[in-house]
Amino acid sequence: MTDDVAPDAAYADLVSLKVDRSGHVAEVTLLGPGKGNAMGPDFWRELPRVFRALDADPEVRAVVLTGSGKHFSYGLDLPAMMPSWAPLLAGDALAKPRTAFLDEIRTLQESVTAVARCRKPVIAAVSGWCIGGGVDVISAADVRLASAEAKFSVREVKVAIVADLGSLQRLASIIGEGHLRELALTGKDIDAARAERIGLVNDVHPDQEAVLAAARELAGEIAANPPLVVQGTKDVLSVNTERQVTDGLRYVATWNSAFLPSKDLAEAAQAFLERRAPEFNGE
Repeated sequence: MTDDVAPDAAYADLVSLKVDRSGHVAEVTLLGPGKGNAMGPDFWRELPRVFRALDADPEVRAVVLTGSGKHFSYGLDLPAMMPSWAPLLAGDALAKPRTAFLDEIRTLQESVTAVARCRKPVIAAVSGWCIGGGVDVISAADVRLASAEAKFSVREVKVAIVADLGSLQRLASIIGEGHLRELALTGKDIDAARAERIGLVNDVHPDQEAVLAAARELAGEIAANPPLVVQGTKDVLSVNTERQVTDGLRYVATWNSAFLPSKDLAEAAQAFLERRAPEFNGE
């Protein structure tokens, strides 16, 4: 995408994201810096900053969200995030570390919710892997498109975590309760063809270049409509699920701050670092 406007100051020192603009369409690209655009502290800090700026920019009427390289995102950058979880995993955590962890969950939730609350429609263009936190983020978008090789996974259960950043709250209205339960309870991977069949993505395109072109075209089509009416339409549609999503996010944040610390979570983290299959014991 060619920049025809100088970058806004809000985007000048970003590390994990890049923002370009062409006409009335902004394009947000995940940069990492973790492998596969994994989502570490920089990402969670910058995502709400970027989408609040896009929301406030009168020149932006639609947003394309995509990943750099071959993949959209591998999801949460566990090695980068683990240090802030250490007090919770260091034995019998009492109220103080649990309260701090509750605050962290809510902060991460607000980062994803900033995408959903952006009044400008957001089109996610997904190529390669979209795992865990990546699915949380695209669930907050208005429209999702995929390339033929894209793969998706609500994988948190595989690492002893109840998904708490929006997938469990937003996907039911997108793919239906039955499909959501299957994906969330198994942590299985699905390909782009199945993602299209269940409604996770609207369309599948041959490759990464084609899906990005399609997303830009769709964003341009939206941007050509009266901007305040488009924003109003998104606002009215969001009322259908907004309260349910908010209540669900609050509940899962409280649940995880109480029950997430476990030997299984520590085992999942250790197995991840040692590149081996975890052995869970329900403790």
